[in-house]
Amino acid sequence: MTPDPRTRARLLKTAEELFGERGFKKVTVREICRAARANVAAVNYHFGDKEGLYREVLQSAIDRMRATSDAAREEGRGRPPEEQLRRYLRIFLARVLSPESVGVHRLITREVNDPTPAFDALVEQGLRPRIEYLSGLVAAIMKCDRKDPRVLRCVGSIQSQAFTYLKNPIATRLGFIFKPTPEFVEQAADHIATFSIAGIRAIART
Repeated sequence: MTPDPRTRARLLKTAEELFGERGFKKVTVREICRAARANVAAVNYHFGDKEGLYREVLQSAIDRMRATSDAAREEGRGRPPEEQLRRYLRIFLARVLSPESVGVHRLITREVNDPTPAFDALVEQGLRPRIEYLSGLVAAIMKCDRKDPRVLRCVGSIQSQAFTYLKNPIATRLGFIFKPTPEFVEQAADHIATFSIAGIRAIART
């Protein structure tokens, strides 16, 4: 039997949507196959089992996270740490605010709130490289060792500000308006960068 790449692609897309909506435990193989217009045996054939399918779906999300971090690192290469941070935020916000990223963020949020055996891959491959990169930038701005406990606290503050711009019902209800336009992304990234750099420098002085 020859693998059908179209069936495989439909299964991955459908699984990302369903896993993101309800989480790994509450979605059945039968539901995925029915929604993807595939034979009920297709998941086992292409991925081994439900967990194999989930791992591949999550790995795709992780790969996109890494691509964002890599693009930001490349964009800032050779520039002062303050400018590297500014460019990182522009790229990060542009990608996370794009409509194509909604499913990825929903899936990652589900994994964080209800971890599966694939959780380690998310942390080690997707999140740790990003945190280490930002830690290096903060340490350079502060002119201190990256193991200084103030560094990680500053990184947490930067990430928290950036995640504020992810669309969610609470933010919308409180009046935060987010637009995936180049102008909005530029303004938001510059605000976070300016606010964060000033804060990092203030903390360094103390």
